[in-house]
Amino acid sequence: QVNLVESGGGLVQAGGSLRLSCAASGSIFSISAMGWYRQAPGKQRELVAAIHSDGIRNYATSVKDRFTISRDNAENTVYLQMNSLKPEDTAVYYCNAETYRPGEDYWGEGTLVTVSS
Repeated sequence: QVNLVESGGGLVQAGGSLRLSCAASGSIFSISAMGWYRQAPGKQRELVAAIHSDGIRNYATSVKDRFTISRDNAENTVYLQMNSLKPEDTAVYYCNAETYRPGEDYWGEGTLVTVSS
């Protein structure tokens, strides 16, 4: 079992920055990758960024060069630094953890990011 707690969402003006945090607890050793997804109203949930146990990072095309995913292994925390935010980045952002067991993953409850124009 892996528990994920997100924080850092809020309201920001276009062009601003926010940093999201995701603290993991429980069976940390079983995690193979962690990522951030987002879901805007009326849209499907989409992958924003992911970081794998070997350090490889993946980004959605729409956020590349603006968002950075990182991790602090000592704190079991993953961060998403979001710069140059746009109104279309408005969404609920969810933290996700995949384990080494095929098909097993865990989700946080989500944190709302609102970017005003």
